[in-house]
Amino acid sequence: MIQRLLPVLLALAAILPAPAVAQTARDYLAQASFGERSRDGALRRIASAEAAAAAALRERPDDREARLMQVTALGYRAKLTGSRGQAIEARKGFEAIVARDPAYAEAQLALGAWHMGAVNRLGALGARAILGGQRSAGQAALDRAVAAGGGRALFPGLAALLRLKADPGDARGRQLAEAASRAQVRDGLDRAMQRAAVAVLIPLRSGNADAARAVATRSLPFGAFDK
Repeated sequence: MIQRLLPVLLALAAILPAPAVAQTARDYLAQASFGERSRDGALRRIASAEAAAAAALRERPDDREARLMQVTALGYRAKLTGSRGQAIEARKGFEAIVARDPAYAEAQLALGAWHMGAVNRLGALGARAILGGQRSAGQAALDRAVAAGGGRALFPGLAALLRLKADPGDARGRQLAEAASRAQVRDGLDRAMQRAAVAVLIPLRSGNADAARAVATRSLPFGAFDK
């Protein structure tokens, strides 16, 4: 398993900026979600991301990237601390962004990931009752992200991992993983998601559902903390 995950981890390491380089909110969130191995360390990175996003929004109030990173940081904080209020606030933030710009593929992806994450943590009934999370809403947002994603591996790759973590038998999830394995690679995150898709296809093709779920889980943000 470690050997199969090594290319993914190496690709993720390649997208994490060196400490001496001025970092953006996106950089801090990448480090928090893929590079940290402790919750305290991840929370420190998230705090830095929140500060960077807030600074960018003070200079450019209409900066959609900064706003998305601000809401993503809030969602990540809620995931690590278990804050119901912050989780709901993050969902509403993602919904507001996609309402203003439905073609914003990364915002659709983030909204889909929020819903799928809630379902994966709490189950379908718990996610709906506690947070307002819905599997159908998550899957629909993921499909919109893939459609708007310009053929990049990031979108089908992450969508595949989220669906396959929930259900390794999900035919759409496998289809998305196959698509990601052949999709365009523009940056390190695309490359990481493509390699994760290739890795998850290995146990899927051999019929090993438990191993497929494990690969999907470990390849997602904060996978080091998930069982």
